[in-house]
Amino acid sequence: MRKVLFAAALLALCATFAAAKDYSLKSPDGRTVVTVSAGSALSWQVSRDGQTVILPSEMAMVLSDGTVLGKAPRVSSAKTATVDKTIQTPIYHKSEIRDHYNALTLKMSGGFSVEFRAYDSGVAYRFATARKGELTVKDERVNFRFDKDYDTFIPYVNDNRGGERYCYSFESYYTEVPMSKMVDDSLTIVPYIVDLRGKKVAVMEAGAEDYPGMFLKINTADRQSLVSEFAPYPLEYGRVGGYTIPVKRADYIAKTAGTRTFPWRVLAIADRDGDFLENDLAQLLAPECRIADTSWIKPGKTSWDWWSSKHITGVDFRVGTNTETYKYFVDFSAANGLEYILIDAGWSAGSLMQLREGFDLQAIIDYASSKGVGVVLWSHATMTEAEAEKAFPHYAKMGVKGFKVDFFDADDQRINGVMYRLAALAAENHLILDLHGMKAFGIQRPYPNVLNFEGVKGLENARWTAVANNQPVDDMPRYDVTAPFGRMLIGPMDYTPGAMDNATARGYRADGSSPMSMGTRVHQMAMYPVFDAPYQMLADSPSKYMREQECTDFIAKVPTVFDRTVALDCKVGAYVAVAREKDGVWYVGAMTDWEARDIEIDCSFLGAGTWKADIFADGVNADRAAEDYAHTTRTVRSGEKIKVHLAPGGGWAAILTR
Repeated sequence: MRKVLFAAALLALCATFAAAKDYSLKSPDGRTVVTVSAGSALSWQVSRDGQTVILPSEMAMVLSDGTVLGKAPRVSSAKTATVDKTIQTPIYHKSEIRDHYNALTLKMSGGFSVEFRAYDSGVAYRFATARKGELTVKDERVNFRFDKDYDTFIPYVNDNRGGERYCYSFESYYTEVPMSKMVDDSLTIVPYIVDLRGKKVAVMEAGAEDYPGMFLKINTADRQSLVSEFAPYPLEYGRVGGYTIPVKRADYIAKTAGTRTFPWRVLAIADRDGDFLENDLAQLLAPECRIADTSWIKPGKTSWDWWSSKHITGVDFRVGTNTETYKYFVDFSAANGLEYILIDAGWSAGSLMQLREGFDLQAIIDYASSKGVGVVLWSHATMTEAEAEKAFPHYAKMGVKGFKVDFFDADDQRINGVMYRLAALAAENHLILDLHGMKAFGIQRPYPNVLNFEGVKGLENARWTAVANNQPVDDMPRYDVTAPFGRMLIGPMDYTPGAMDNATARGYRADGSSPMSMGTRVHQMAMYPVFDAPYQMLADSPSKYMREQECTDFIAKVPTVFDRTVALDCKVGAYVAVAREKDGVWYVGAMTDWEARDIEIDCSFLGAGTWKADIFADGVNADRAAEDYAHTTRTVRSGEKIKVHLAPGGGWAAILTR
């Protein structure tokens, strides 16, 4: 009997393999190979230069009626295509990007297809359905199987809002452990970086719309693969732990149109760590721009009241949430060529349509307009969702230029839809947006008026990070040289840099009313060319910036969008150096973690001729006094290598002009 059963099982297995069909797809440079297998399940595997990126990894979409798209798929057609075109990206760190890929689309019986793309910089796939009426997705199964227990950079979900599993600010430091050491059932956000010991790969998503965002967790069956998890659709909300969160969720993740494409599942591949800084997949795989005329969208820098607690000195009025204070911020922005002021929480009273008593917003707007400065207002996400139909046109008519909308703290299908509706409504009223409590997810291309996102462990954390054994508990400088390769892959990030009070590891202390940063002064200054942020903050007090005017002058000169980006010497989690060009001028920034380093800035990115370099470097005593810096000028030529010493938590920044 055992022989009979074994023979039957063997015949069934052979029949499965015989029925399976493989399809191959290569990147334009031929170095990346995607092999898609359609057998008992639909799977893909990826290699680059012969090195395994992922082993065969299954994909499926489970519908509410029990149908599993991808299970025993029957391929009705396989079509290939090559695309090579240029996309204009004026609100980005490149003015244009090349969309060059090879594609394979497998059309299946059952009314669905799967599209695969192979770029030189990575690979991606997405489901598409062609069904009548509405479609209910119970789950989507995304897997990434690796061939070894690789080291990883894990942005765990922690500090859930009200204890709800899927409500989170999307702000995570990176835990650096082998994949096998991931905590069971703990969710991580994306991008998630895997060190393939020679190359690196970032697991991410792109083009999310009318669908929940993707979380990942460890597959406990083998401990070297990742599986997806999605927030179920919220049905009822309640007040828990000070937050309005879902208290009842559906048994599905999305109800959506039966004919549509779904978000991309992406592997960004880096031959060298700096490749992540030049990777454009998040832009390339996002929906196309939906705003016909984008000429009114104005990137730029802004002064900000919240981080410094409005610590203004030497004035003859009482500082607070009042008209005089914000006129002072306007004067500072105008004097330093900043495009905006941001008025944070406190200007409204219980409703976006109700101003704080005695607060003359129209006077502030009119005064700012006379100085060529725009006004942006903070608002809470829940209130904004409820009142945007009235508030957006009302404040746009008054002359407000945009809103910073805070505390979304979720990316389920409902919240995703809210953000798309707010972005469209803001665009109708010529308002820019800065979205907080949310990571970038692709909306910035269809609605480029969404200039920035939080979803980053930014400078605000320096206000409260605890100290133990004369060291800050949180390692912000290390995060600063990790996030550009991970979090920044998916879009701009509102880190809010620019602290003028700076501290060594031993000198740091938390102070919510008079905060300081970890690391050197030039570490903060280097963030302006390093971090992507079309709407960029100067987080500190105007009084402190005026006290440090030559540092402020440098920061004010750095644009927030660029024509070209060139990654220089980089190592994830250790140091970063990048050069960006705008209108023929180059802006360079370099930062390190708490380890002092000597690096070289290779000036091969420069054009021919002689260039003047205006340089800010860590001072000789910056390891003892973090505010110590040296400001020098010199001439350089293309190909010349500038030797740079970075103090612990240090930085280097330069502007190069012909």
